[in-house]
Amino acid sequence: MKRIGLLTSGGDCQALNAAMRGVVKCLTVSGEKVEIYGFIDGYKGLIYGDFRMLTGKDFSGILTIGGTILGTSRTPFKTIRVPDENGLDKVEAMKQNYHKLRLDCLVILGGNGTHKTANLLSQEGLNIVTLPKTIDNDLWGTDMTFGFQSAVDIATHAIDCIHTTAASHGRIFIVEVMGHKVGYLTLNAGMASGADIILIPEIPYDIDKVIEAIEKRHERGSAFTILAVAEGAISKEDAALSKKEYKEKMKTSPYPSISYEVADQIKQKGGYDIRVTVPGHTQRGGSPCPYDRVFASRLGSEAGRLILDGEYGFMVGYRNREIVKVPLEDVAGKLKMVSPEASIVKEAKMLGICFGD
Repeated sequence: MKRIGLLTSGGDCQALNAAMRGVVKCLTVSGEKVEIYGFIDGYKGLIYGDFRMLTGKDFSGILTIGGTILGTSRTPFKTIRVPDENGLDKVEAMKQNYHKLRLDCLVILGGNGTHKTANLLSQEGLNIVTLPKTIDNDLWGTDMTFGFQSAVDIATHAIDCIHTTAASHGRIFIVEVMGHKVGYLTLNAGMASGADIILIPEIPYDIDKVIEAIEKRHERGSAFTILAVAEGAISKEDAALSKKEYKEKMKTSPYPSISYEVADQIKQKGGYDIRVTVPGHTQRGGSPCPYDRVFASRLGSEAGRLILDGEYGFMVGYRNREIVKVPLEDVAGKLKMVSPEASIVKEAKMLGICFGD
């Protein structure tokens, strides 16, 4: 009998359910008797012992459903060692609830912050296996995360839809894509949709270069321009500030987001008519695309195999088109950024896409 815990932590995304289904199906198809304990709302459920027993019926029909049947929440790693308002030691509480249920393994689905806590629990002696979830595709140790391709599809569709109205009115449109620290989503959606300018956090932009790119398009007879802007895009001037100085600046900024600041600068300096569109959380919602359904299922089944073989302390990742196991200590605390020298960036520039640098 295997007693397995499941939890989904951090922001939701598509294919969380597909990944959990993959874990459970692998275990049950193997003939192993299993009990599944689903912790409600991420680490919060593990801390406070909020869980429910799950059966095969709970995982039937969820392959195509977005979100997570367990619910999720954010439990910042920087406060994980800080007692709650009642003085509860969160780490000790998680360990006690794990042992109280006599779990053989805890399967954790999450992104960067989630993996920091997962690695901590592994170091504390718990049997942990993790799965890489995030629309940002910024987890170290894996070429791909589930949720990313679905988000790319949605963001691409949003920009595609903007193309027709931008062309009809001869306007400049900015579409703000999710991604505070990393620009994979904006880069891929921007290229897929034929955006003319792409601004991402890893490549600080010069607004004059952005306006120059717009003017060149107008000179060539293009009446409209599409900008795909990551929500974490940053100007060269702001990138030169210290973290403290930048935070202070943002506190007093009159703009709701970077896209509106870019739009105002282009309008003031170039005199262009500009509109901003923010797809927002639609990028994290809806059904997973076929790629993510297959990918998450593969990751989940491999996690099941690790459990059956008693191999713990790993994230199931994807490298060089193969599913691999990656030690948690190699993943935790590391962010996979877009390199300004990456081949995809160079190829985008060869296509005439401007990054504002």
